[in-house]
Amino acid sequence: MGTLRAILKNPDDLYPLIKLKLAARHAEKQIPPEPHWGFCYLMLQKVSRSFALVIQQLPVELRDAVCIFYLVLRALDTVEDDTSIPTDVKVPILISFHQHVYDREWHFACGTKEYKVLMDQFHHVSTAFLELGKLYQQAIEDITMRMGAGMAKFICKEVETTDDYDEYCHYVAGLVGLGLSKLFHASGTEDLASDSLSNSMGLFLQKTNIIRDYLEDINEVPKCRMFWPREIWSKYVNKLEDLKYEENSVKAVQCLNEMVTNALSHVEDCLTYMFNLRDPAIFRFCAIPQVMAIGTLAMCYDNIEVFRGVVKMRRGLTAKVIDRTKTMADVYGAFFDFSCMLKSKVNNNDPNATKTLKRLDAILKTCRDSGTLNKRKSYIIRSEPNYRPVLIVVIFIILAIILAQLSGNRS
Repeated sequence: MGTLRAILKNPDDLYPLIKLKLAARHAEKQIPPEPHWGFCYLMLQKVSRSFALVIQQLPVELRDAVCIFYLVLRALDTVEDDTSIPTDVKVPILISFHQHVYDREWHFACGTKEYKVLMDQFHHVSTAFLELGKLYQQAIEDITMRMGAGMAKFICKEVETTDDYDEYCHYVAGLVGLGLSKLFHASGTEDLASDSLSNSMGLFLQKTNIIRDYLEDINEVPKCRMFWPREIWSKYVNKLEDLKYEENSVKAVQCLNEMVTNALSHVEDCLTYMFNLRDPAIFRFCAIPQVMAIGTLAMCYDNIEVFRGVVKMRRGLTAKVIDRTKTMADVYGAFFDFSCMLKSKVNNNDPNATKTLKRLDAILKTCRDSGTLNKRKSYIIRSEPNYRPVLIVVIFIILAIILAQLSGNRS
């Protein structure tokens, strides 16, 4: 019913939602017949449905490489995330993980749910990895080695300063950006992007996730996970977990706003990286997550709900982003709209208001200077309270029929 209410409030979400549903069903049908590849693509859908959708449009050879790259790093991340693994066991695994991708027999029991399945049956990933071209293998091995070493470093080190924060995000996400740039280049479709731009692509996504996932990370059992840098949160509270308590709501939101402002520092690099992409499929693969990130930051900014649960874009808006992000003009338009939305929420009394507004104005200027804003379709659809009741009923009926048909076809 939540989705139906959202559609009734935002009727133009309906068409993108239907397209997204159909695309998801199409992706499910594209799972390769070979057992190891079938496992990899099925697992990709389970650990990241949205990523599985975006990856489908890449050329087959590159798609296979990106799929395995993602699963290898997801497995590595599963080891890092599992707080029940003793440090003396975890660190050697992280450091040597890049070697295990060559071993068809290796697996390690950790994680939960679908991540446990990935780790238990990692031999399928290794088998698929060994079928990739040498350039793809070398890129994946190199990034996995560097990421594992970085993760191991931060197992024994807390994120104290903003420099630590950038370094940690580099290891767990910036290196993903570097790796993807290497894979794109290895495919022969793109020039090799600079490390700094590639790094910013990863940092922007990772910092958005760290901001959004505050409550989940701080409540992790048996040990909380703390990624917000002490240099920032210590200005507002004595302990990072204090941000979730109601009596600290004002300070919590101010701290949140500083974290968002920090993340915005990477936007202009991201726009430059995407502007330089040539292949339309690779462009969409890179652009959709970036638009989702700026949209998520706009939702999180000045929002106390970040400390009460998970703040997400509504499904219809997500579907709209996926449907409409096709060109750089679309990206400029989306970043412009979401930055305007974020700017409208800035309170001049916020301690970081001046810095936030400065960064937003720089982003808005870049988008305006592109000369493409007159071509955009707005991502922020304002509610129209005057829709006729008859129209709402018709939309409801059409949606019900379509959903019923989809359910019938699935069975």
